[in-house]
Amino acid sequence: MTPKTYGQDRSQWDRDLLRRFRAGDRDAFTAIYRTHQVCVFRFARLMTGDPMKAAEVTQDVFVWLIHHPDAFDPERGELSGFLVGVARKFLKRRFSEERRWVPLETDVAAPPVESNAESDGDGHDAEALRQAIAALPVRYREVVALCSLEGKSYENAAAILDCAVGTVRSRLHRARALLARKLVGNGCHV
Repeated sequence: MTPKTYGQDRSQWDRDLLRRFRAGDRDAFTAIYRTHQVCVFRFARLMTGDPMKAAEVTQDVFVWLIHHPDAFDPERGELSGFLVGVARKFLKRRFSEERRWVPLETDVAAPPVESNAESDGDGHDAEALRQAIAALPVRYREVVALCSLEGKSYENAAAILDCAVGTVRSRLHRARALLARKLVGNGCHV
């Protein structure tokens, strides 16, 4: 069975899979994982900048789902948004723990963007953009990852972040201004 069986209604497919999983169907959980792990991993990767950490967070999210299958309320939004919200909470906890153990003499600022004369302009600009996004404060990085990179609507992002739509819009506006200033300062083409 695939989401196409349900036409365009992926949310109904997700609800049916969750119902089957709650009843003990392991194949239903496998289908949930295969359908949503890419979205969760991509968000975690964008937030951490590290594929290993993103893989760990993704695993944590689905292990959590195994133990809390009733936590999802389909009336509040899509399953993918809910799982990204769970990933966000794991990431916040991880960032908090990592910050606690950083030695005082370590510079925690993002590494400077190095100019590479051998790379083409597009590769340099893309890498500079990745580094600039990684250097944003978490509240701005989240909205950039969700709205600009994941294509979530303001309403979906607000539900995931548990804040008002206006907050999402203002954070995104501020994040884009910070990115533009950072990228222009590094000689990138904005």
